[in-house]
Amino acid sequence: MTEHSPSDLQFYLTAETACPYLPERHERKLFTHLAGKRSADLHNMLSKHGFRRSQNIAYRPACEGCQACMSARVLVGRFEQSSNQRRIWRKNLDIVSTDVFPHATQEQYLLFKRYLKDRHRNGGMSEMSHLDYEFMVEDTPVQSVVVEYRERTPLDEKPGRLLAVALTDILPDGISMVYSFFEKDQPRRSLGKYMVLDQIERARAAGLPYLYLGYWVKDSPKMAYKSSFKPLEVLGNGDQWQQLDDAQVGPERDK
Repeated sequence: MTEHSPSDLQFYLTAETACPYLPERHERKLFTHLAGKRSADLHNMLSKHGFRRSQNIAYRPACEGCQACMSARVLVGRFEQSSNQRRIWRKNLDIVSTDVFPHATQEQYLLFKRYLKDRHRNGGMSEMSHLDYEFMVEDTPVQSVVVEYRERTPLDEKPGRLLAVALTDILPDGISMVYSFFEKDQPRRSLGKYMVLDQIERARAAGLPYLYLGYWVKDSPKMAYKSSFKPLEVLGNGDQWQQLDDAQVGPERDK
């Protein structure tokens, strides 16, 4: 099998924009294109080096003077649910999850727009059209799956209400959660955390060692929930994966 390294690729640097995670900071991203027969191999290799996928682009932060964004992955084989996570799991036993082909539907898009309006009103994705959403879901050069989470109906006679959606990539060593969104009027369910728990179990059932969660930022409230999925590894200095310990996380946030 041909071995690749990041040095084999041509990379580009984005212009500086406001950081979505830390106030009064700015971000830049290093990115490259995923195209051709090598796309899956390149995506796998770049994921191990902290890159994320958006459509046919692989990117990672390249911010001047800041290394706060750390790629994070759950060690699936050693993960055990906390008491809080067990409560979340039990609250969602009435949900049915189904793998579907990465095809954008109107039902998904309307849920996506409600989620953005509630959670990311002023974010860069807030003005996405249905066509933009189609590109986000369908423009993938690698093995991707959309998981729909629905309320269970009596005897499963018809599809229940769509509560949440997770777009995921399947890697040789794990599952990568590309993007997820959920219904805003179900706060007691903790749907965001529930989807992570479900994806951990999916990776476990497939015999995959990791669930990739994107970036963890210590001082960002938006990213705090990720540290509750222990043990969690982050990509540190020298591109080495290391287990995140309680001292790095700070005060307990799994409440």
